[in-house]
Amino acid sequence: MSTEKTDAIVIRQADWSETSRVVTFFTHDHGKIAALAKGAKRLKGPFEAAIDLLVACRIVFIRKSSSSLDILTEAQLIERFQPNAANLLGLYGGYYIAELLDGLTEPYDPHPTLYKEAAFLLNRLSTESDSRLTVLRFELTTLREIGQLPSFEQCIACGRTSLTEQQFAFWVSQGGLLCPSCRRPEYQSNRIQAGTVAILRQLVSGNTVWERLTLSPQQFKEIRQVTTSAISAALGRRPKTLRYLKF
Repeated sequence: MSTEKTDAIVIRQADWSETSRVVTFFTHDHGKIAALAKGAKRLKGPFEAAIDLLVACRIVFIRKSSSSLDILTEAQLIERFQPNAANLLGLYGGYYIAELLDGLTEPYDPHPTLYKEAAFLLNRLSTESDSRLTVLRFELTTLREIGQLPSFEQCIACGRTSLTEQQFAFWVSQGGLLCPSCRRPEYQSNRIQAGTVAILRQLVSGNTVWERLTLSPQQFKEIRQVTTSAISAALGRRPKTLRYLKF
């Protein structure tokens, strides 16, 4: 056994006993962990509000060497997730981020870049009025971090660059785009315009240009189709929280 200290985001909670909970964290240094928080359900428990869902906190836990649960010993609140009460999209966007972190990452598989992105975007969801771009950005960042990001640079069948084409189709099972020459009849409903492909590239880039993007309804629909298909394929099902986002 060893004692570890790290920053974390609470992504799931489950009752364990009359006084305790099992809390799943996505941490900066260790990836996803599940720890037993003894006394967490007491009114004046040892952790108070530091392990509420989606809070950012600094935790100390005892890492077990076997398959037993880790033991949470300390939790200090860093930042609370508090979207505007009228902004249900921001609230459900936070729940969606938690579902993806829980479902698409493996225990003790560190992704510090994904942790920083999740913390940053949860902060954005707390303050912005339109969260659609933020949710799209997180979906694509998560896919990149787990090695499931579709290719938006060229046709995956013939290698032709998308810069020379006007319209593509998205091939979910192969994780990429098909140019008009390679597009099959079954992908006619998955058409993506070249302008939408350019926006996808911006959303997965490491710069902040994406924060200033403005999408047309058609572009948003096309990107939503790509990310939903890719996330569902990686997860093995359609995300449960997605139905509450209503976009």
